[in-house]
Amino acid sequence: MMRISDFLFAKDKVAYIHATANMQEAMDMLEKSHYSAIPVIDENDKYVGTLSEGDLFWKMKNTPGLTFDNLDTVQVSDINRRIYNECVSIQANLDDMLELAADQNFVPVVEEGEIFIGIIRRKDIIEYYTSNIMD
Repeated sequence: MMRISDFLFAKDKVAYIHATANMQEAMDMLEKSHYSAIPVIDENDKYVGTLSEGDLFWKMKNTPGLTFDNLDTVQVSDINRRIYNECVSIQANLDDMLELAADQNFVPVVEEGEIFIGIIRRKDIIEYYTSNIMD
């Protein structure tokens, strides 16, 4: 029987950003990771949302005087996020995770207390099921 933990891409391998980081750091992290969206965690390692390239774009467009030279003046927590990737508990039923993965590129995984421990990538789920159908 497959469990959520079988699909976990652990936090130490995941690109994520702290809510206290600044916009420049967020842009650098997105560029380095080649992701279009990353999880946001707070100072207690709790998952608080998802930051996308679009969120950064709209923040720049709608903030007078904000340029590439002063991105470090804006905190990630001050950026409106248009996507909220629902998270799933590591203890949850596999069906709950699959339902979320149908609508999200990744599903953030949390343990007790909403502590962020990693993500499940939709790509990995599709690859797993595809390889098992083909066998």
